[in-house]
Amino acid sequence: MIGRCARALFWTLLSGASAYAHDVITTKITWNREIIRILNTHCLSCHQPGGSAFSLTTYNDARPWAKAIQEEVLERRMPPWGAVKGFGDFRNDKALTAEQLEVIAEWVDGGAPEGEDKDLPRNLKIPEPGNAPPLPGEGIRASGDFQLAAEFMLDAIYLEAVPVNTSFQLIAVLPNGSVQPLLWQLPYRAVSTRRFELRAPLSLPKGALIQGIPSGVTLLFTRPAAVAPPPIP
Repeated sequence: MIGRCARALFWTLLSGASAYAHDVITTKITWNREIIRILNTHCLSCHQPGGSAFSLTTYNDARPWAKAIQEEVLERRMPPWGAVKGFGDFRNDKALTAEQLEVIAEWVDGGAPEGEDKDLPRNLKIPEPGNAPPLPGEGIRASGDFQLAAEFMLDAIYLEAVPVNTSFQLIAVLPNGSVQPLLWQLPYRAVSTRRFELRAPLSLPKGALIQGIPSGVTLLFTRPAAVAPPPIP
């Protein structure tokens, strides 16, 4: 039985390799020049040997998955960022830009060529496997909308508890009536990002209303880490 399954897997992989070995190449975008650089920045912290998902670190690893990669990124299921891009600004945003999506789509539709060895980035440093740090205990923990009793410097938003498939738009309504978008969470999945670190800390004044936290959701709003004072000369 094992031998039969192994033979079936071999012929499946062989037929797939034969299918793309003869693809007509209609694009100048290649794995070695553009695609590996995009994946290294956004995907390889998980998609590597020993990582939490199958490896995409080489062309031979990735080529059988080309169509699946295209579908997953265009549907915004991968990388598993989970928030609407542009609604809030985050320094740990791993979501692909519209331009990067277009590059990947054109590469796949154009036959997914490998390219020339000279175009591979030299000394490519693959990110360490990503592990989310433990949630901090300090800050404002909220399970519903609330009003700030004092000024608060917001540095990050942590999703402590979010039911699967829950989505929400988190905003801050300031005392002057203006609205500050904070986070638009798409339907939550188990692999979605749990921490959203602001590009720059946001000063929210006393009286600001934090709105959009639905039932069953618990969020933690944290301040910037304390900066150690300079040593005394």
